Amino acid sequence: MVSDQAVCPPSWQVMFRILYRFLALLARLAVRSGRSKDLEIFVLRHQLTVLRRQVDRPSINDDDRTLLGAIAAALPRRLREGWIVTPETLLRWHRRRIARRWTQPNRRPGRPSIDAVVALAVIMVVAV
Repeated sequence: MVSDQAVCPPSWQVMFRILYRFLALLARLAVRSGRSKDLEIFVLRHQLTVLRRQVDRPSINDDDRTLLGAIAAALPRRLREGWIVTPETLLRWHRRRIARRWTQPNRRPGRPSIDAVVALAVIMVVAV
């Protein structure tokens, strides 16, 4: 009985495995939906424009945060690898945005002050 190793030399086995993995990768890419591909391309293009705006650390404005957050919600986690922001950063932006939206304006404690005209009218009524 002849073993598999005798039929195929080791170099051919390595080449076959590499070819197999490459074809499997191509098959996965072909099956992926066009929507997720379009979103990923859109994100990459947007990240490129953001990075072109600065030299050192990327300065991301609110519009960038909104766009990246919305696209991150639509894409699966595995397609978000290599982004300029991490999932923790996205969550921090979300928490800050919610806090800004629901934070009430600062007020002084106690009863609000009344207008001087109203105070004078009250004094006149009490004096009568």
